[in-house]
Formats: sequence, C-alpha cells, structure tokens
Amino acid sequence: MAASSLLAAAGLVVALGPPGQAATHPAGTPGAAPVAVPADAPESGTKSPSRTRQRAQLELLTRKLLAAGAPGVIVRVDDGRGRPIEIAEQAPWTRRDHRLRADDEFRMGSNTKTMMATLVLQLVGEGKLALTDPVEKWLPGQVPNGDAITLRMLLNHTSGLYDYTEDPAMVPSILGKDRTRWTPERLLAVGVRHDPKFPPGTKWAYSNTNYAAIGAVLEKVTGKSLAELVRDRIARPLNLKHTYYATDSALHGRHARGYEPDVAHMPPGVPAEFKDYAGTPRHGHMDVSRNNPSWGGPAGAMVSTAHDWGRFYTALMSGKLLPAAQLAQMRTTVPTLPDRPEGPGYGLGIATAPTPCGTVWTHDGGIPGYLSVNFTDSTGGRTATVLVSTEVFAEFPDAFPEIDNATKKLQTAAMCTMFGKPAPTD
Repeated sequence: MAASSLLAAAGLVVALGPPGQAATHPAGTPGAAPVAVPADAPESGTKSPSRTRQRAQLELLTRKLLAAGAPGVIVRVDDGRGRPIEIAEQAPWTRRDHRLRADDEFRMGSNTKTMMATLVLQLVGEGKLALTDPVEKWLPGQVPNGDAITLRMLLNHTSGLYDYTEDPAMVPSILGKDRTRWTPERLLAVGVRHDPKFPPGTKWAYSNTNYAAIGAVLEKVTGKSLAELVRDRIARPLNLKHTYYATDSALHGRHARGYEPDVAHMPPGVPAEFKDYAGTPRHGHMDVSRNNPSWGGPAGAMVSTAHDWGRFYTALMSGKLLPAAQLAQMRTTVPTLPDRPEGPGYGLGIATAPTPCGTVWTHDGGIPGYLSVNFTDSTGGRTATVLVSTEVFAEFPDAFPEIDNATKKLQTAAMCTMFGKPAPTD
C-alpha cells in the first residue's frame, strides 16, 4: 500500500478485464450491488475444467511467477464444492529462512480496510454510529472541513483527503528505516496537512488517510484499541486463530518471509528514494518481514492467513457478521472511472468487478514484502487468495514487467478457478 499497488486508482493490481487486458480498478454499479454472473454454471459453450487440470494450471502459473523473480507464492482456492486447492512454492534460496506453507501468516496490507469497514458497519447496526455522521462529530478539529465529510465518504474514498502515504516524510517508515510507532491520529495528521484533492463527495480517489480517520473514530466511539476490536468482534467469534491487528513488528505464528530486492538489485525504473529497504540481507534481497507495519495502521496493519481470510469473507458475505441492511450498504458502490459508471466501483471497504468468469468481490493489499489479493462471490460460498512474497513490483510495475505480468495471470486463474471456470489462456 506504499506507493502504487493500492495507490493505483482502485487499490487492485489483478487483471479483472477481458483476457490480455489488465485493469487496476475494482468494479461495480453505484447505488446497488451488481447483478452477479451465475457462479454455479460455466458460460455457454464452456466446460467446467476438472479439479486436476485446475490445479495443474495454477501450479504451472505459480512456477512461472517464481521464475519471473517472486521469492514465494501461496495460492488457495475454495470453489465451495470440496477440499480447497492449496499451493505453496518458493525460490530455492529462501528455504534457508523458512519452508513456506499454505497456512502461513502474512501481512495483509490494505485488505485491512475490509475489516475496518466491517467494524464500522457493526456499530452502525447497533445504533452507535451512522454513515451520515460527519467526521467532525467524532474527531472535532482534526479534519479540515470535517463537517462536510461523512463516515460513508471515508469508507468509499470520496472524501477528497490527501493520501498520507504520498507524503515524503513517510518514506523512511515505509522502507523500515524509521521505527516510529504510528497511531491513527498521527497518520491522519500527516494526510490532512495537505490540501484535499477535491471537495467532499464530488469524485473518487483511493486514499489511506480515509482509513486512518476511520481507525481514530472506531477507537473514540468504543474506547477500545483496534487490536481489541478485531479480536473481540471478528477473530474470536469466527475462530480465526491467525488473524490479528499488528501493533508492532512481531508476527505471532509461522509466517511467510517477505522480501524486496536490495539496493544493488533494484531495477533502474524504481525511484532512488524507494530502492533501499531496511532488513536482513538475503541472496540479493532484504528480508523485510519484521519491519514495523504501524505506518499502515487501520489502512494496512492486519496479519492473517489465506484460510482465515477465506473464512472471514464467507462470514461477511453470507451475513454472519453484518445485518442485511449494513451488508447492502457495504456492497453499494461508487464508480471509480467517471467515463464508466456501469463498470469499476468501490463499496465500503470492498470492491467488485464483473469479469469474464463471474462477478467478484475483492480487495488487495500491498505492504513491503507482501502483495496479496482476495476474492469471493456474492454469497461467500467461494473464496480465493493469492500471495506473492514481495511487493515493490506492484508499486512500480513498469520496472518489473515479467513478475507483474506473471502475477496478474496467476491472480486471474485463481479467480476463474474459484468460479469453476477455465482461466483465459495466452
């Protein structure tokens, strides 16, 4: 989420368009959840691929991604019809650090936003918050023009607030060189010291500052920390044993190691200020797994596993976590492309996209060492996750064309496999 995977216009790097066309925006229709492509049947004239063939294709694409330069890859696909497909592969040089498993923990980056939005909507359902509340009501004096910015605008990125991760002062924290323990209020203060990008409610622009404000509101309203709220309202009720809001650099269980190229191996297309990550030197890379994620805060500090996040998506989309009215609000989207009001859109902490394989609900997350994307259908009966254990390529894809292209192909294949459909081929 540092500079471009989530700082891309919609926070998604997955190829969600027609085969061969990458789209960096989630999609949907403003005002209502989109009509889903039936998930249980292939498109006319298309046969459902066998499970063996599906797995073989995902394994092949995983190996191609490793050959393109990925240190490690986790894939998990649950099509709702039996045992999920789980794949964990890694580059040989990483094995001295860790033997990667499909159930390893990893940093979720901006997937965190979906959980933060869920917490807000739970409180809305309990009458403790309203989506129409101005941010000024809960954070008086902390957000300029806060009377005109509602909680809904924060959640769906229509507030116009400047993205704090674009402030040069954040670069040392993003690279792991500054160990400041950021709070939501401090992150919010960084964002609002810049002029807004547009008047509230007039446009859409992805901004991590929105969720810094959301985190501050959640703590103010409840009197609890975000870590406590995630634990008590989501993780424990769903028995998500490896899901938690990180408050420091520690990872609680077995975890995937995250890497970035060291300064000598960064390609020329990466700006100089983003080339030198802190961490432990490893085979032309830096192990950044233990870098402090607090700069991500409520916009990106969650840790989870592919299995846990699939359970979360299933509970969320099936109505186990939210009343029907609040789930409908979450799935009410705004367009992210002004010239395509029927296409890309963003709801409250989650995006949706009509694709050749089906209508998907999704979010991605990028934080140094980890780029993941998670998918589900409208019912939560199908889920998929793809993790790549490096992330700078998603921030500067033109500098890493091979790994970027291989990642998008694997993401698309995982999504289509989730729907029981063959993925596009070259």
